[in-house]
Amino acid sequence: MADHSTGLIVVSFLVRVAFFLYGIYQDANYKVRYTDIDYFVFHDAAAYVHDCIMNGGDGSPYQRDTYRYTPLLSWLLVPNHYFEWFHLGKMIFIAFDLLTGMIIQKLLKKCFKPRSNFQTICLNSIWLLNPMVITISTRGNAESMISFLVMASLYQIQKGNLIVSGILHGVAIHFKIYPIIYSLPIAMYLYQANKSVGWFKKLFLFGGATLFALLGSSAYMYKIYGNEYLEHAYWYHLYRIDHRHNFSLWNILLYYDSARPSSASLISKLAFLPQLIIVAMVSFLQYIQPTFAGLLNVLFVQTFAFVTYNKVCTSQYFVWYLIFLPFYFVDSTISWKRGICMAVAWISTQAFWLLQGYRLEFEGKNVFYPQMFCASAAFFLTNTWLLGEFIHDIKRRQYVVSETKKRN
Repeated sequence: MADHSTGLIVVSFLVRVAFFLYGIYQDANYKVRYTDIDYFVFHDAAAYVHDCIMNGGDGSPYQRDTYRYTPLLSWLLVPNHYFEWFHLGKMIFIAFDLLTGMIIQKLLKKCFKPRSNFQTICLNSIWLLNPMVITISTRGNAESMISFLVMASLYQIQKGNLIVSGILHGVAIHFKIYPIIYSLPIAMYLYQANKSVGWFKKLFLFGGATLFALLGSSAYMYKIYGNEYLEHAYWYHLYRIDHRHNFSLWNILLYYDSARPSSASLISKLAFLPQLIIVAMVSFLQYIQPTFAGLLNVLFVQTFAFVTYNKVCTSQYFVWYLIFLPFYFVDSTISWKRGICMAVAWISTQAFWLLQGYRLEFEGKNVFYPQMFCASAAFFLTNTWLLGEFIHDIKRRQYVVSETKKRN
């Protein structure tokens, strides 16, 4: 098993290297670049930090327009400039990608006990050999680092290291706000797993460590960069009305609304409301499966709901729930035929939207309405249907378990 697992990691690394090298070739020979536009932003922001370190002064990553992230991300890419290699940061993201795969592998073996070694390899391949996951990290997107922090935090929960887990969870939220939604189902799990004794202490340790890491890192960044840190890393994302590269059903509405004088419109603010309601309701599925395996399944469905109802939804956001997919598949009651239909619906509606996006951005055609609106609506309705299937599947698993116990 160890040899097969190691072989999967090696193959996954080599595939990523191939994608990485092809990306360099495409950047040099084609008009459409392989490298993600965000990577250029990260790289440029890191240049200001590097200059500050080497020459002194008050260089800030926020001197780079459109840098809307924690300064820690720009610090991570300072080696790009120290070693004078533009693509070094991509290798860092690839490393986080592989580390995430290793954690998934450990959790599969410890918590789910798949029926065979082959099944374990296949399940882990959903992450390690997933073309979407590989493309996103090799293009220079930082989502693999967030995925690693989320999965590392959950791994420490499974091992019982709640302080370490809380610190990792807090850092994950510091890097990107969305992992905060995991706090409620995690708290439910810790309560259910320890409600006979010690539940308050465990909740206190995890919650306290999370707050310490989140507030401590944020306070330190604020001390260095002041209000511009809060504005770009947090407040911007609350009233963001980006309508480009956006699968969301809110896409067209935000596009037309962006022409209004106010940058923080009521529509943009209200877009959070249905999302928060759905995400909170999905969290209570944890009561149906009060186990660690159940927690991972609930986090998958919760993240899927969050991305589906988010006012900004791009391809990189899909990685947020793909990290949980290997665990979800282990005991799923969804049949192969139904699963294939679900996958085809998800891929085809996404492809329909991407076609409209290509016609808009590369052919300069006005396809916002009705073409792009219809594509967004189709993708949203498909994801809503899938969400219902996932929730029904979790409830069905509990029914199967209950029936099995009755028979025994």
